[in-house]
Parts: sequence; C-alpha cells; structure tokens
Amino acid sequence: MVKIGIITGSTRDTRVNNQVAEYVLEKAKEAQDAEFEIVDIKDYDLPMFNEALPPLMANKQYDKEGNQKWSEKIDSLDGFIFITPEYNKSITPSLKNAIDYLASEWGNKAAGIVGYGSTLGVAATISLRTILSNANVATVGPAGGFSLFTDFEEMTTFRPSEVHNPTIKSVIDTTVSWSRGLKTIRG
Repeated sequence: MVKIGIITGSTRDTRVNNQVAEYVLEKAKEAQDAEFEIVDIKDYDLPMFNEALPPLMANKQYDKEGNQKWSEKIDSLDGFIFITPEYNKSITPSLKNAIDYLASEWGNKAAGIVGYGSTLGVAATISLRTILSNANVATVGPAGGFSLFTDFEEMTTFRPSEVHNPTIKSVIDTTVSWSRGLKTIRG
C-alpha cells in the first residue's frame, strides 16, 4: 500500500484550492492499493524559510517544531498530487517555500500535478515540474488543468466539467503506479 499526499498549494483565506483537493480526493477513492490524504500547507504555518542549516545539511532535523512536523509528514508519504493555482505564470510563494524547507524527504518519490487558473494553470504546472525535479521528485506525464472561467462559478465555487474525469483518473493512477515503483528503490 502506498500513501499519497494531496498537497494544497495555496494558503490564502479566500482560496479555492481545498475544493480542488477534495475533488481529487473523491476521485482517488477508486484507486487500488493506495491511501490518500489531503495535506494542507496552511496547517503547518511555515514562515519564510529561515532555518540555520540548508535542508540538505539538516539531516531531517529542524530548529522549529512546525518545520519538524512538516518534515515528518512529507517523509511519511510515498507520493504526492500537488494542487496548484497559477500566480504570475508560476506557483504560489507559499508552495515554493514549503517545498524549499525540505530536501531528502521529497526524494525518489512521484508526483502528479493538478493546476488551475485563467489558462488552466499550465505555466504553474511547468514551473512546478522544474522545481520538483531539483528535489528528485519524478513528475508523472498526465496533468490536470482547470479554468477559473469554466470550471468555477464566479471564480469561487468549483464545478468541474466531466470532461476532466479521464485526465484526473490518469494523474491519480500514474502517480500511484510510479509511487509504488519508486518505493522499492527507497528501501
């Protein structure tokens, strides 16, 4: 059994990110041999990165309690599905900061990406692929993309078109398969 975290990518009070995460979690219930949970980065209240040592040198030991809890949560997972809004053709600063806090906790794991924005979150998805590759995370080929104009009512209530279902299923299934495979090399 692999454990997959559905990582929220926004901490704004008015975010719609959790609605998309809940949708992916609901679709993930059909997956075999995998457990899914939403991991809300807002729950960890990570300040701007300010640890004494860079993550590669910290050896999973962090100065601040919240940072240690973040490390333990990511370390406990076998893979991820990131839910990312697009801000200025990239991911949110809060998601980038959460990724930057850690090093080996991310490594040799798989990730799917589901983006959303005015242009389906395409630029954010591309940006996140690059960031995750530097952390030795293998991003799967299929990616979800939702439009703020057609998949949200008044840009606040998530109402995805059914046309997205096969793509989201592919993101989930591929992430599970790759997570299972990469688990074997982590020992």
